[in-house]
Amino acid sequence: MRFFADILDTVRRRGPVVHCITNYVTVNDCANMVLAAGGSPIMADDIAEVEDVVTLAQALVINIGTLNSRTVEAMIVAGRRANSLGRPVVLDPVGAGATALRNSALQSLLREVRFAVIKGNISEIGFLAGEDARARGVDAEDASLVTEGSLKGASDMARRLSDSTGAVVVISGAIDIVAHAQGVWTVRNGHPLMARITGSGCMSAAVIGCCLGAAPEEAPQACLCAVSSMGVAGEIAAEAMVVGVGGGTGSYRSLLIDAMSMLDGPTLTCRADVKNG
Repeated sequence: MRFFADILDTVRRRGPVVHCITNYVTVNDCANMVLAAGGSPIMADDIAEVEDVVTLAQALVINIGTLNSRTVEAMIVAGRRANSLGRPVVLDPVGAGATALRNSALQSLLREVRFAVIKGNISEIGFLAGEDARARGVDAEDASLVTEGSLKGASDMARRLSDSTGAVVVISGAIDIVAHAQGVWTVRNGHPLMARITGSGCMSAAVIGCCLGAAPEEAPQACLCAVSSMGVAGEIAAEAMVVGVGGGTGSYRSLLIDAMSMLDGPTLTCRADVKNG
């Protein structure tokens, strides 16, 4: 398996265009995080142009955080076009299980679009896997967060969803899980402050799009690169706050983007806490 940290340097070198159809709460943060990671964002969601935009991009990221009927149709059209061009598509099923609209949209998306990666918290992934998972807005319930005690069950669930969809499945949380037919990996990077800002999960999905756009033939490794990069950036941002650069969650969000913009392959190699199995 190619050493995943090399993919970050490939992103910097290739500058993949990432088309994000994402939610309006975090769209600016996602665009800035794509730029910080080394990619080039396009945040277009009008059905009249999404096919043309996908043609220009190396990856498509679909995030259902703020749904409406117009964007669902645009997501499907864009996803089909990406599939026809061989471009990887990432699904972030924000709030899966919370409302009938979200559930119906996800059924349509999963039926009409082939996803290279499905990334969500344990509640969202549990819903897609048919587990008894409950959504609380866009967050996983505290009782269902991945812990050392629940790690095996969550990993098995992610692997089952990967087997049924063919996608790499990423469960985000204090412990991140990346599951695919090639294996299951855990990532233990990050900081609790990441859960206190809106959009860290959305930004993570956008970085996955960057890494996939740079290495589409290496989807599991691209996900490991993206997830560990976000976690390491989160740690570096928290360290900057400790030494007096900024004083709250707003500062932390800016420092997180700063940290990603300065992260490189050797630093990621040194700090990433990734284990197989």
